[in-house]
Amino acid sequence: MVILPAVSMRLSSSPPPPSPELWALLWTVLQFSAMGCIQSLKCKPKSFRDSVIVLELNTSIDSNPTSIDEASSVVLRYRTPHFRAHARLLVPPVAAKETWTIGWIQACNQMMFYNTYRDKGMSSWELPDLRDGKIQAISDSDGVNYPWYGNTTETCTVVGPTKKDSKFAVSMNDNFYPSVTWGVPVSDSNVPLLSSIQRDQSFTTWLVAINQATSETVVLRTIRWRMRLHIQVDPEKPLGQRAVLKEPVAQEQPQILGKNEPIPPNAMVKPNANDAQVLMWRPKKGDPMMVIPPKY
Repeated sequence: MVILPAVSMRLSSSPPPPSPELWALLWTVLQFSAMGCIQSLKCKPKSFRDSVIVLELNTSIDSNPTSIDEASSVVLRYRTPHFRAHARLLVPPVAAKETWTIGWIQACNQMMFYNTYRDKGMSSWELPDLRDGKIQAISDSDGVNYPWYGNTTETCTVVGPTKKDSKFAVSMNDNFYPSVTWGVPVSDSNVPLLSSIQRDQSFTTWLVAINQATSETVVLRTIRWRMRLHIQVDPEKPLGQRAVLKEPVAQEQPQILGKNEPIPPNAMVKPNANDAQVLMWRPKKGDPMMVIPPKY
């Protein structure tokens, strides 16, 4: 009975406090650890992929409707409103000796472009590989500066190493301004028979950074947009009074995606859509024929 209090006292007793020398040693270790972390951060700066910042991104399709031009007795021309995209970027100091290009890459995901000639048939601009499902998208590059949409306002270049923040702006625009023959394109006659034009195209536009040496590709933003039109034509009316825009008066506005999409391989290489497209004649009776072959 007398032993229990003694045991209890030993269990409740606290260890002696650390000596001043031990406190000094712990403080020194903590200081060197903190300095080591700071030095590590300085030695290992963020990669370009993790450091580039999109300060602002604006995209829209102009509110004006598609305009129609009947000045020519050979072709009808129309001009759609412009799709526009503009971005401002900030690039912190680049430590490495490397060169990056930042800009816009665009691809066509879908194309329907029919010109109907009364009961004779229709002409159709087509992208065969896209039409047949062999590819997901096709490059919409300018045909010179692959894979970029263009090489003026559309891109900028960052050459490292740099010591200060760099700010850049890149912008692009796109629209359609084609000519459609009044007469059947496979006929020697220019008798006006054009009765309808229908067009529906979808695009994906990426804001991208590419390392010129390694081809490392960083997708910064992804935009989807679409252009549609339907023009009704009465070929019996006098020139200047034949065509009427049916829809849409205003285009659907572009979407900035919340999650970036990868760039399909065909969007990065030749051929582009302009070189790959073919003009087909699809008569109501008989077999279809190619009027204009691809350019590549």
